Amino acid sequence: MRDERKSSTIRAGKSSKVVIILFALFALLPLLTVNPITAYANPPKDVTLVYNSASQTLEVTIVHESASPSWHYIKKVEIAKNGKSVGVNDYKSQPDKTKYVYSYKVQAVQNDVLEVTATCNIYGSKAVKLTVGK
Repeated sequence: MRDERKSSTIRAGKSSKVVIILFALFALLPLLTVNPITAYANPPKDVTLVYNSASQTLEVTIVHESASPSWHYIKKVEIAKNGKSVGVNDYKSQPDKTKYVYSYKVQAVQNDVLEVTATCNIYGSKAVKLTVGK
């Protein structure tokens, strides 16, 4: 009889430890899953624009550091001219781990204002403006 009580007490003690451990894991789960992603996520560090009037081409240089460009990348480059959208370019990866250039055909004349917004697929964006001819 004494052994049965001792055995059931041991089982009860083990199951309560399992419950406590499971509760702790569920409580910590958001910290374990969210923080690593945001720790590696970053908006574009720099976006530089150069417009070539002769070829009507806008060169967009993006600096966005990513250890895995197919997993963490600039997903969208939006172009506006004088406040109106002239193009949205979607991507599924980025061509380099740090710095790269995209070229776009954009018709513009002197004093047109070109605005480009580069958006990270995980976190953040950066917008820059260029006035043509200045």
